[in-house]
Amino acid sequence: MSALKLAVVTAGLSVPSSTRLLADRLSDAVARELRDGGREVEVTVVELRDLARDIADNLVTGFPGPALRRAVEAVERADGVIAVSPIFSASYSGLFKSFVDVLDRDALTGTPVLIAATGGTARHSLALEHAMRPLFAYLRSVVAPTAVYAASEDWGSAGTADGGLAARIARAAGELAELMAHRPQTSGRVAETVIPFEQQLAALRNG
Repeated sequence: MSALKLAVVTAGLSVPSSTRLLADRLSDAVARELRDGGREVEVTVVELRDLARDIADNLVTGFPGPALRRAVEAVERADGVIAVSPIFSASYSGLFKSFVDVLDRDALTGTPVLIAATGGTARHSLALEHAMRPLFAYLRSVVAPTAVYAASEDWGSAGTADGGLAARIARAAGELAELMAHRPQTSGRVAETVIPFEQQLAALRNG
């Protein structure tokens, strides 16, 4: 049985980044769940901060550079995706959205996706539901039920209580691992049958 491919898209801008930290904790938890279930997993991290110039160039020219092309291929070929963005102005970051715009519009059809975000205050957590979840629903992805938001105060206690960050990470990771392990092994795209014009015309005449 071939290894499952997990792509982790993280849109943090600073170094170090709480967004990258959350992405790493989520990917570690998902990989652990899959391996405990007897599945191997290959994890590819797509750090959008390093691709910002390439993404901007692609939006203007329509041609991705080699690094961006590799990142796009990793996401489009993944069996599951973890998408993590900082929240700015009550929504995902512009860099995050710009990368999504680079993807083929059908690339994530049927792909399991775990959405997550970071921010300075818990008040921005609703951005996951009114911004990120609708975005991936529009892309026809299968979005895991549990979204994970980490505010600044979450990093202090790491969530020892039942509703804390650690518990949310574990629950979301279990959901994504389950979706990935039981995803039908298809590309998620429906092949289009092209009927030659002459054949269509003949059918009309004979009808």
